[in-house]
Amino acid sequence: MHRRALLAGLAAAPLARPALAQGAGAAFPDRPLTMVLAFPAGGGTDAAARPLAKIMEKYLGQPIAVVNRPGASGEIGFSELARARPDGYTIGFLNTPTIVTIPIERPQARFRLDDFAPVLNIVDDPGAIWVLPDSPIRSVADLVAEAKRRPGQISYGTSGIGSDDHLAVLALERVTGTKFLHIPFAGGAPVRTATLSKQIELAVTNMGEAIGDYRQGLFRPIGQMGTARWPVMPDVPTFREQGFDVVEGSMRGLAAPAGLPKPVLERIAEAARKAVADPEWQAVATQLALPLRLLGPDEYRAELVAMKAHYEKLWAAHPWRD
Repeated sequence: MHRRALLAGLAAAPLARPALAQGAGAAFPDRPLTMVLAFPAGGGTDAAARPLAKIMEKYLGQPIAVVNRPGASGEIGFSELARARPDGYTIGFLNTPTIVTIPIERPQARFRLDDFAPVLNIVDDPGAIWVLPDSPIRSVADLVAEAKRRPGQISYGTSGIGSDDHLAVLALERVTGTKFLHIPFAGGAPVRTATLSKQIELAVTNMGEAIGDYRQGLFRPIGQMGTARWPVMPDVPTFREQGFDVVEGSMRGLAAPAGLPKPVLERIAEAARKAVADPEWQAVATQLALPLRLLGPDEYRAELVAMKAHYEKLWAAHPWRD
């Protein structure tokens, strides 16, 4: 009996290995993970993702190496995540709208929305336009008047063509009949540097990305692009309140390559939810003033699919090329 049981066990072993190799079952994770960020160190995504990864390690029992793969408005990093093996050991952040706009504007892009398994959306950050404290521009109306006086000369920095920052200014151009000078960068951090050094006149970044500079007196917002005022900065009016129908922002959430086994997806989502609820990360979120909006895998995917349809329609009417 002992010999038969041993042989049965050996026969069954090969059947178990593929599942474990794919990360399925209780063994996941049994080695370190990698988190891919499609934007540079020092930007809003990086500032939130690095502490989140550190806290997720506590709930996964494995280290998570965070790697920045910036370039091409996020296409380099998103493509790396999309092409990774769907075993749970490579995860990353998706940024809207670029995760849906890049394949729309570049049919040759190396990823599609269907290449990802959404895990947990974390941040929904309204857009904003920022100026230096000594700028005479104090409102959206001031900016529009100056743009009409100097058509095509007012420079603004964004995190790339097709980013929420870029699309926001294009929307402002459409509703006001103005024209600005677009200077795309690889992410929010270089936009900040260029604005502070006066290489460009306007920084178009999310509220959460620039609030630290605002608190230090380095930047001043002329308006934010949410549907309502952000409670953290209730004194900053929306564009709509100022008479300009422009609503834009960026969601940032965790995802993995498509094809991830469901038990692994659920394991990562559980660790991410616990990390977000952890007092240590809540303190980080408070310090960074992150606009949180938690969406589970199904809700997150539905939001992304709806966003894709919206921007496909916008592209057909108003292609966002410089």
